[in-house]
Amino acid sequence: MAAVRSAALEEVTAGDGALLSEEPFDLANKSVIKATVLLKELGHHRQGITVTELAQSGEMTRPTAFRLLLSLEQTGFVQRMDNRYLLGWQVARLGRLADPHAGAVVRIQPTLDKYAAKCNETFSFVMVHGEGDHQVIAEALGSRYLSVSHQYLGGIYPLHASATGKLILAEQSDEKIAAELPETLDSHTTDTITSRDALLRELGKIREQGYAILDNELEEGLLAVGFPVRDSAGELIGVVTINGPTQRLKSDRLPETIDKLRQAAEELAKALA
Repeated sequence: MAAVRSAALEEVTAGDGALLSEEPFDLANKSVIKATVLLKELGHHRQGITVTELAQSGEMTRPTAFRLLLSLEQTGFVQRMDNRYLLGWQVARLGRLADPHAGAVVRIQPTLDKYAAKCNETFSFVMVHGEGDHQVIAEALGSRYLSVSHQYLGGIYPLHASATGKLILAEQSDEKIAAELPETLDSHTTDTITSRDALLRELGKIREQGYAILDNELEEGLLAVGFPVRDSAGELIGVVTINGPTQRLKSDRLPETIDKLRQAAEELAKALA
């Protein structure tokens, strides 16, 4: 056993990053994992949180949480204000350097591919950052051709004329939307919702049913259904959509398609957790 362990460690430190596919023991550092759990939890508390609350949320003892927070504080990843802890400046610095989507795409692409094959339609994933800030980061194509004039991978959708945008707006209050959107909205097709009041009624329906449908409002003949992807705190982190010609998707199978989209959203949330 000692020889096996020694051989594995030599491979880890060899410099090429390769690992045996069947390691006989766990190489993960549990303290590092616990530290990342604390950092993720701090991300949900912008006003700070106590060490006792962090320990409870992270399911670890208070001394363990305190020891990890002290180390993170010394390296700038955590800052302390009185008895409350917040994310530190190093997190922000590294966040600016990191590719915000590279790791996410690797995690979510298999799920998109699976459901695109199941439904034989195009699936897309939109990453959401705050109110209105979003970007299409991944797509999976079914064998059926999606006949639309634009592909939005790497871009954004108009908020009032997309399934994604409607879900993002539905997270906000009607008062906030009324204060920020004009009474008359841009038209993309003859079916685009151009009245702010009509859009507010549509958003109320979306809040009740939990998903959004776009029917011929962004592109002639395009139907899209969007379902929210949420983190463990219930915050909207993304939207998964199925997109296809209205004549094909708008059928008796639409409820079944929406149910598959719901399943995809649940799997994507787990993949991004």
